[in-house]
Amino acid sequence: MEQGSANGGHRLVVTVAGDEGSSRLDRVLAARVAELSRSRLKALILAGSVTVGSAPVRDPAYHVGTGDTITIDVPQAVPAEPAGEDIALDIVYEDDDIIVIDKPKGLVVHPAAGHETGTLVNALIAHCGASLSGIGGVRRPGIVHRLDKDTSGLMVAAKNDRAHQSLTGQFADHGRTGQMRRGYLAFVWGAPNRQRGTVDAPIDRHPQAREKMAVRPGGREAVTHWEVQETFKGRDGKPVAALLACQLETGRTHQIRVHMAHIGHPLMGDAVYGPHFKTKASHLGPRSQAALAALDRQALHAYLLALEHPKTGVIMEWISDLPDDLALLRDCLRAAL
Repeated sequence: MEQGSANGGHRLVVTVAGDEGSSRLDRVLAARVAELSRSRLKALILAGSVTVGSAPVRDPAYHVGTGDTITIDVPQAVPAEPAGEDIALDIVYEDDDIIVIDKPKGLVVHPAAGHETGTLVNALIAHCGASLSGIGGVRRPGIVHRLDKDTSGLMVAAKNDRAHQSLTGQFADHGRTGQMRRGYLAFVWGAPNRQRGTVDAPIDRHPQAREKMAVRPGGREAVTHWEVQETFKGRDGKPVAALLACQLETGRTHQIRVHMAHIGHPLMGDAVYGPHFKTKASHLGPRSQAALAALDRQALHAYLLALEHPKTGVIMEWISDLPDDLALLRDCLRAAL
């Protein structure tokens, strides 16, 4: 099926089977060419890189015939943008298809205004180098989910189009029909009055503060499941905080932070969604107060990631221990110090 190509890339040849006759060109290719995503195949068709017989076809809806020979010229991947940077990574797992890293707090995932360099994407481009096989025609990692700059924990990135397509589908499904799971540990103010619960509340941009999200009617569906792991008492012996394990059924921006604030239990250290709870710190012991002040971020860690490997189909799972700053906060809270 694969041959060399004059442009330095490679050539894929597909022969239309009997049951594929009269089908759309893009649908046949999507079913037969697993290494390229649907969007990448469409782009190649529109660019004139796909021929049926000897004639280029630029219409994705073109109907092929049984026995037709389809040739796809996949150009060599162009250099990555942005550039790679030598930034240390805590790599939990890596193979030819995916890389799983334990992201520290303070690391921005993707270049954007104000953070054009020094991001996880810059680091992955430098680390993976030529092993990135041209996602969308560019040598870059496939980012299928993100963590906030100051949220630590597990992230996966794709290293080729096939893996990117598979992971994108799994994250879009959020484990509703598959095995993909994402778990977070969240330190919140107050103690919920029951052991577990679900927040099913739509999220959209805040109507006044555009840098924030908010629960709003008509927003995008957002579902967070939570369960109490520990409850912590303050200096007066009354519950002052709790450690929750959260699992996402959707993946909205700031979802856990918004949902926990919505039910009256904002994350400790969250200056955006829990500023009115700063006075709660006075109920903590002096060491807990110091640990919280030193945290200087929302107390949220992505501790669990489970997914189906894009190539093998094997279910893989990774667990990340609390980083030092959150472990210190937990220990101080446990001792009510």
